Amino acid sequence: MLATPIGNRADITFRALHLLDLADAVACEDTRHTAALLQAYGLHKPLIAAHEHNEREAAQAVIERLRQGQRVAYVSDAGTPGLSDPGARLVAEARAAGFRCVPLPGASALTALLSVAGEVAGEGRFRFAGFLPPKGAERERALQAIAASPEACALLEAPHRIEALAVSLAAHLGPRAVTVGRELTKQFEEVDTVAAAALPGWLAAHPQRTRGEFALLVHALAPGPASEGEVDAEALRVLDTLLEELPLKSAVKLAARLTGRPRNALYEAALARKPQA
Repeated sequence: MLATPIGNRADITFRALHLLDLADAVACEDTRHTAALLQAYGLHKPLIAAHEHNEREAAQAVIERLRQGQRVAYVSDAGTPGLSDPGARLVAEARAAGFRCVPLPGASALTALLSVAGEVAGEGRFRFAGFLPPKGAERERALQAIAASPEACALLEAPHRIEALAVSLAAHLGPRAVTVGRELTKQFEEVDTVAAAALPGWLAAHPQRTRGEFALLVHALAPGPASEGEVDAEALRVLDTLLEELPLKSAVKLAARLTGRPRNALYEAALARKPQA
């Protein structure tokens, strides 16, 4: 599983070039894109199309080559395979057939954005949501979950949906900070941190800002000035929901993580709601 550049071709690793040179074949998301990439490095290899629509069938072609003792590299169109890109099913099938899957780390839009986001409140913790559902109730539930969680959340988005996402994040997150990375590692790269409410205006400020690939980080909520004993209505709602399904201590622990409220205060609230515990 071999990571390729997300834009700047100089970001390929020496190890990746060495393994591509050794490979007997390259399985890839798009044969045209990968052929051009290999040609840029002076490499020519047999290509196997393995994308989201044929990954299970393509896995069998890869496994047959592995059974013959061949080396097969898998690459997605950009970045690290398996992260909002095809590759996970291929790995599962190859492992089930008894073959080893080796990671070759490299470029990733996710880690590139996190490294320059300056996220402090989350203390390094974040949730990776990838591409949100494109529409409907499922998308709305995903947005509500991001807004309700105090943890940082990383998102990816395509250019034709970035304006709609910006409007949705503005409506759900308001003043919460969002770091947006556009065209990371490419000529017109932009990284900026703005309030979610300002995202639509940020995109509209320059016509080219709606072009290219996007990675976004919704920043974690900083601890508020609430006193140790204060538990707000939203935290109580979360606690009540968890108490319906979990033992008291587990519900309190998870509620504290989800809401950022003090565990001791949540524990007292839980005892008041569930005195038999």
